[in-house]
Amino acid sequence: MPLEIERKFLVTGDGWREAAHEVVPMAQGYLNDMAAMDEGRQKASVRVRIQGDAAYLNLKSRELGHTRQEFDYPIPVAEARALLDLCVGGLIDKRRHYVRHAGHLWEVDEFLGENAGLVVAEIELDSADEAFVKPDWIGRQVTDSARYYNLALASRPYARWSADERSASDIP
Repeated sequence: MPLEIERKFLVTGDGWREAAHEVVPMAQGYLNDMAAMDEGRQKASVRVRIQGDAAYLNLKSRELGHTRQEFDYPIPVAEARALLDLCVGGLIDKRRHYVRHAGHLWEVDEFLGENAGLVVAEIELDSADEAFVKPDWIGRQVTDSARYYNLALASRPYARWSADERSASDIP
């Protein structure tokens, strides 16, 4: 069973930009919404993503935290475009910047559209307790805060967040 083990962080400053070795535009949407997940009617998000010249259908279990089941299937781009038209909520438009640091690959997502102004970085790990070195542009960890999940951002974009939510002052 494929597992994704990742940590998610807010990004501070622009120090990561110079270190990025690749940038990929992404458009994605969800065939279910956050309410279906919160109410327990669905146990996985179903995402359609166009990533550069490729497209994927992705299912991710609904557990909160750093470890979740994830299934990723390549699909034709034309079919992904058709599926994006069927998505609920808003579409996520972002640029993913790939940054290598201290032996790990960081994925820095710079959100556009209604989520403009939000920048988060994720690191995928081989185990939940794997040690890693945080770059100096990494801020507060938000792995356990569901509102930073892309599914949540499609339902309630960053543009609609309160000042407290934007400052992350309510995150432990």
